[in-house]
Amino acid sequence: MSGSTVLIVDDEQTLARSAKAFLADHGYEAEVAASGETALELLEKLQPDVVFADVRLPGMSGIDLLKRIREFDPVLPVIMLTAYGSIEGAVEAVKLGAFDYVKKPVDLEELKLLADRARENRLLKQELSYYRRRATRDVGFATMVGESPAVRAVLERARQIAALEDTPPVLLTGETGTGKGILAHAIHAAGPRALKPFIEVNCTALPATLMEAELFGYERGAFTDAKESKPGLVEAAEGGFLFLDEIGDVDLSVQGKLLRAIEERTVRRVGSVRERKVDVRIVAATNRDLEREASRERFRRDLYFRLAVIVLVVPPLRERGEDVLLLTDYFLRVLNAKYGKTVREISAPARELLLSYPWPGNVRELSHVIERAVLWSRGTTLDVEHLSLTSPDHDAAPAHRNASADGDAAADAPALPPPGVDLAQWEKAMIERAMREAGGNQTKAAQRLGISRDTLRYRLKKFGLQH
Repeated sequence: MSGSTVLIVDDEQTLARSAKAFLADHGYEAEVAASGETALELLEKLQPDVVFADVRLPGMSGIDLLKRIREFDPVLPVIMLTAYGSIEGAVEAVKLGAFDYVKKPVDLEELKLLADRARENRLLKQELSYYRRRATRDVGFATMVGESPAVRAVLERARQIAALEDTPPVLLTGETGTGKGILAHAIHAAGPRALKPFIEVNCTALPATLMEAELFGYERGAFTDAKESKPGLVEAAEGGFLFLDEIGDVDLSVQGKLLRAIEERTVRRVGSVRERKVDVRIVAATNRDLEREASRERFRRDLYFRLAVIVLVVPPLRERGEDVLLLTDYFLRVLNAKYGKTVREISAPARELLLSYPWPGNVRELSHVIERAVLWSRGTTLDVEHLSLTSPDHDAAPAHRNASADGDAAADAPALPPPGVDLAQWEKAMIERAMREAGGNQTKAAQRLGISRDTLRYRLKKFGLQH
């Protein structure tokens, strides 16, 4: 039990002191706050494992405190203390996510048992989250498929980095589609912070006006729509990883604040003067040459040097030799299971084509090509006729793709299926792909598919793809 911390929030000092002493005798570190406001100040400092809070408190109520705690930590167990007249409030608190409630006068032994149960429940949730993440999100070095010397060198360095509790920021560089995001997930999942959050920020998707508020949070009244205070994504990643994807797209006005957060390990919410300490590992990724961008004053030089302490260069697929075939085998296993197919073999001509194609879209393009091939196939062998390669520089690419009036292939348009394919299944897969590539943006996905947004919304509903 050593190291477990309990925060007791109650203005009845006699009860609070008694509970603190009793829990301390049973191995807990306990602290007391007489109000909700004080409790919120102690939360960041203590990082408690369990909170006991009276329903009725001076100033901020116990219910309001519970709501604020849920913003700070969605899984932190909160147990409400209630007198007879406030049972309804305790029931409401349980509906809002409180772990349990206990009636006053409090039996200290019951209090301790509740603390034990709440703590064990939180640990089980963390373990469940960890194993679910490893089982369903394709993370971990086991899914980093490849035996080429270039990949093996990157993975060896990544394993060394992952084993460390704390390191300077890690910068992943490489072309679009090489798997930088998967590598970032793997470093997190293989390390000592695997049970802690992994927060991903798509820097391309956020304009400068929103980036600062999303990263660092804001206080109530900081701007017109700030009705309530909200912690940022840096705070949400507390104890874990913050993955800044395409960091080269972050506006210069935000880069300075990001540098300060990395160097000083503090954040200041928009509209606040208070510095909040954070413990977060930073992994950033880019397909740009940040050194060149810095020399041209399009990226802060000091931020670049801070990020470039540890750099992993993810090689393009065209430099990975027969990794193409290993990845193809991997995608076949995954997609056979997903679509109920039985494609087990790759014909010799198809292998030759896969190895000779330059793969400008890298691993991401390969996964899409194999997905289409699996959907189109009607047997157990993947052949050249199933492959739809879109590079304008590759003469051997089959012409299973849409063409515009002047005969040019539309790079982003989904290829047409051959006769006999399950059209509904194919259409659903193409919509899933377009939504994935558009980052969930329906307008962009509709443009990629060449249909209206209303039509896309109808089809999302039709195929049960709305979330």
